[in-house]
Amino acid sequence: MPSIVQSPPFDLGCLPMSSNPNNAPMLNMAIKAARRAGAIINRGSLDLDRLTVRSKRDNDFVSEIDHRAEEAIIDTLITAYPNHAFLAEESGVTGDSEFQWIIDPLDGTTNFLHGFPQYGVSIALRARGRLEYAVVYDLSRDELFTASRGGGAFLNQRRIRVSGRDRLANALIGTGFPFRDFTHLDAYTAMFRDLVQTTAGLRRPGSAALDLAWVAAGRTDGFFELALNSWDIAAGGLLVQEAGGLVSDLVGGETWLDSGHIIAGSPKVFAGLVNALAPHLTPALKPL
Repeated sequence: MPSIVQSPPFDLGCLPMSSNPNNAPMLNMAIKAARRAGAIINRGSLDLDRLTVRSKRDNDFVSEIDHRAEEAIIDTLITAYPNHAFLAEESGVTGDSEFQWIIDPLDGTTNFLHGFPQYGVSIALRARGRLEYAVVYDLSRDELFTASRGGGAFLNQRRIRVSGRDRLANALIGTGFPFRDFTHLDAYTAMFRDLVQTTAGLRRPGSAALDLAWVAAGRTDGFFELALNSWDIAAGGLLVQEAGGLVSDLVGGETWLDSGHIIAGSPKVFAGLVNALAPHLTPALKPL
């Protein structure tokens, strides 16, 4: 059995770091957890027809692989940090601590179940309400995105930055269609209609964690989606911020992690998205 490492003091600045802040011990443990989950997911992808799948609600599926991957992540992290809390897609909230791991063991489950190679593992650490570390692991491409607050964002240990495009008209924008909650469908459809006509194009790959990682890497210039869960966007949001981008709710505020309404992008494209979506915001889409 691995030895148990006691939780460090709450001052994250006390954590030992190398010259690369993304080599912090907590981040390395999250990487270990993500890779362990990735091995389970990759094995499951070899025989999709034999997986047990159930529907949590309309258009929202969970497989035995989701559960096994989540268990592997939590087991890895709780062994190292037994006093930490967890917010995970399948098991909900466990523990009570100022350190909370936010976990999506398989973001893009529907893609995975169809053999569509756009899905990944998302892990973030929130300390005293602030995101500190992020890992998004793209299994199909073996691409590991990491970030630490104040330390930048990396793809396979190479620093990444958001794109330099400065106009919405030239921007490629990622998004996600409403698929389980259609409360905001009319507002989203209006947003989509306008952006199709005023950008270089919209893309909907089907994994918000990877969508945000791709903004961080400059592959797309911006991203927006409505009514996501915190585990969908926590790690990806920090990646964008540490890659020099901006992240907010739909009115440019700070409620994105709790509301699930999110805009992200390079600074000037981000501003263009906020302005473009503003005419279509219903009262329900605005922070209280």
